[in-house]
Amino acid sequence: MGRGMTNRIEHAAIAEAAARARAHSPFLAMLMEREPERTAEAFDGRLDFDIRRGADEPVGRRLRLERRALALTVALGDLAGVLDLGQVTGALTGFADHALDAAIRTAITERVPDAEPQGFVAIALGKQGSGELNYSSDIDPIFLFDPETLPRRAREEPEEAAVRIGKRVVEILQARDGDGYVLRVDLRLRPSPEATPIALPVNGAIAYYESQALAWERAAFIRARAAAGDIALGRRFLEAVKPFVWRRTLDFGAVREVRDLTRRIRDHHAQGQAFGPGYDLKRGRGGIREIEFFAQIHQLIHGGRDAHLRAPATREALARLAAAGRIDEGDAAAFGEAYTLLRTIEHRVQMIDDRQTHKLPTGDGLEQVAHLHGLENGAALIDLLAPHVTRVGRTYDALDDGREGVGLPGEGAGLAERLATMGFADADGAARRIAAWRGGSYAALRSPAARDALEAVLPTLVETLGAAPDPADAMIRLDALFEHMPSAINIFRLLEARPGLATLLIAILSHAQPLATDLTRRPALLDGLIDATAFEPMGPVPSLVAAMSGGDADDYQRRLDHVRQLVGEMRFALGAQVVAGAADPLAVAGGYARVAEAAVEVLARATVDAFAVRHGVVPGSELVILALGRMGGAALTHASDLDLVYLFTGDFAGESDGEKPLGATLYYNRLAQRVTAALSVPTAAGPLYPIDTRLRPSGTQGPLVVSLESFARYQREDAWTWEHMALTRARPIYGSAAARAATQAIVDRVLAGERPARDIAGEAEEMRAEMMRHKPPSGLLDVKLSPGGLVDLEFAVHRAQLIHRVGFDPHLGQAIAALVEAGVLPAGMREAHDRLTRALVALRLLAPDGQPPAPATQTLIARALGVADWAAVVAMLETTRQEVARVWQGGESKA
Repeated sequence: MGRGMTNRIEHAAIAEAAARARAHSPFLAMLMEREPERTAEAFDGRLDFDIRRGADEPVGRRLRLERRALALTVALGDLAGVLDLGQVTGALTGFADHALDAAIRTAITERVPDAEPQGFVAIALGKQGSGELNYSSDIDPIFLFDPETLPRRAREEPEEAAVRIGKRVVEILQARDGDGYVLRVDLRLRPSPEATPIALPVNGAIAYYESQALAWERAAFIRARAAAGDIALGRRFLEAVKPFVWRRTLDFGAVREVRDLTRRIRDHHAQGQAFGPGYDLKRGRGGIREIEFFAQIHQLIHGGRDAHLRAPATREALARLAAAGRIDEGDAAAFGEAYTLLRTIEHRVQMIDDRQTHKLPTGDGLEQVAHLHGLENGAALIDLLAPHVTRVGRTYDALDDGREGVGLPGEGAGLAERLATMGFADADGAARRIAAWRGGSYAALRSPAARDALEAVLPTLVETLGAAPDPADAMIRLDALFEHMPSAINIFRLLEARPGLATLLIAILSHAQPLATDLTRRPALLDGLIDATAFEPMGPVPSLVAAMSGGDADDYQRRLDHVRQLVGEMRFALGAQVVAGAADPLAVAGGYARVAEAAVEVLARATVDAFAVRHGVVPGSELVILALGRMGGAALTHASDLDLVYLFTGDFAGESDGEKPLGATLYYNRLAQRVTAALSVPTAAGPLYPIDTRLRPSGTQGPLVVSLESFARYQREDAWTWEHMALTRARPIYGSAAARAATQAIVDRVLAGERPARDIAGEAEEMRAEMMRHKPPSGLLDVKLSPGGLVDLEFAVHRAQLIHRVGFDPHLGQAIAALVEAGVLPAGMREAHDRLTRALVALRLLAPDGQPPAPATQTLIARALGVADWAAVVAMLETTRQEVARVWQGGESKA
């Protein structure tokens, strides 16, 4: 009964749709007359997209008749509301792919009978590429060929054969007779269409897109797809040019060009911009094109780093961008609804006379479109569209911040006078430096495009430099950045598109020498600050591991470079959070540690896998990495090294099972050396971390790696007090869950008392005194080594833990809280720890030499530490150190 009801509903809906089609669409009325069987099938509730006809007819006629049948079926299903927009455009795209493929096969076999249709491919761009083809649309393919595999006649050059095949394909599809046509073909999206043949050799096309392509072509290739012909050839081409489309280094020149293209379209189609009768649904303000560009702009910005955002279909792209937090969910929903409605009405307009038009008609024509859609009149249609068009236009306009470049005067007195008013004490010197930039003094500034980009951003840069605490010094650092850039265009476009970043850039160059040094070496680090997510807390370790495990790195060396690149960006962003006052340095310390832990996880796993290729694995055994020190405590600074101990489970007498077998001890010592190298040896992608393995059993005199059993025995029988103090912050960070648990169990037992009896308090005091003699404080602001600093606090905590056997937690702040709760330490020590850790993180960035910085930098430090001014910073540190010194020197944590 349910199926019958469905048929009756569909029959009624189709019948009503057919009545509207006969009354208001001459084209559809004609199709219903010529396709009575299709019409009858539709009335029976059967919308059959299988329109293939027998191969005994000439291919052109067969495809024209197939297209006619499909056009009727899709139109009736669409008008009846039985098919949604995705089904409509999917069916139309599927036919276009089929027709294009049939035309290519025919063109090849006509010239070379029995030849395989290989060596020639159509790359679909535009709506065919994204599966969103219009009811009455042209297609925008690029024809490519492989000279080595393209079938051709004797003594015929591949280029000549490819052009003839391409021309025949176009002829088959565009020829028109009483049955209509198949498809209109527009080949103008190929590289330099005014000068190139209609079919291009695939390697030449790759070279073009890698080196000469215009920015708007990147947006076009978001929707590129190998659609017909030699699909394998097309996919190889698209894989080769993927780095051209999806760049990790953000290209705001491309974004600006897409925006400029919008303006040119609006100007060129000025008559269709005003909303109302005659409005251009595709190109008008708030129309289809702006929805597509809105999605593509955000895909260009973020898709290089997040492959999930590379959806070619517009509505799918909007949904993914919203789910990833890259665009507002409300905007995505509104744009999706608007796109569905605008495309649907566009189809109604095209159904009237099968014309490739996107404009609402005027007068009686508008009434016809409204009636075809089932509305009362043209006014109702305008009212239906108005809120969607308004919302899209307003939101899209907001992408452009409306900044018009005010420009700077040219060289000479005019420029110097302007600079003097902007805060430059040595205006003449600043003017000479700007003149050198404009003259292409560095390689990155020599191309006309680079100088144009510089000119566009100079007003913002100079204004920001003038407001810096020391404009001349900031300009020198910026000059050093330009000197080391391989290319400057991208940075300039980025700063032009996000002026707020210019302020942050100058703040980094002026106040944070470690970050400025990193940026000089790797200017692309600035890309990581493009959106608000750069100033959010660093994610949990599993999500960071997933990010570092992703990307296109398909071998060991590329994986190392991929991780180095991401770690550099993440650490730079964390440092920038401190400079910008966007995060608590205490939280940043945890972020640094999570990034490091994820890097250890990914690189150790990659190294283990690579090592096993030749040497196999040791059965029943695995590598374990134990973190100590600040890494074990999950609170690093920008300058921290990693204190690691390498261990292995299983029998030390075992042997690996690979092509080159090794005994277990030798196996893991060589493996650990490679892990250390992966984590510490600089590559082109930059350095990672200094690795310190001196806390291993027997220190530098012992092997790099020992078995878990040997480690346990050493800690129980031979370890010194300082080694047990270090063990209080031990935390396994690599290995299976079982191996980590076994390692942690050893640590727990040793700390709980399975260790030699020693004079813990006396030995701790001797060690601290020895450290003070060999590592005195580096400056007035050395909050780590100064009396009452973090080292004294750590010694007091570890002394208390080992003596009282309570409060064991690798996270120092949590350990202190437990000791305070147990009555072993005074209540103020947790706050002292937090204040000193904040200061350490901030000062490592803003005063790395331990000396008081310039007044403007002092203000940043005060903000980072949550106090009013520099005097309050000094007073807070002095009070805290006195509190810690009393606990350490007074022995308040002793038994």
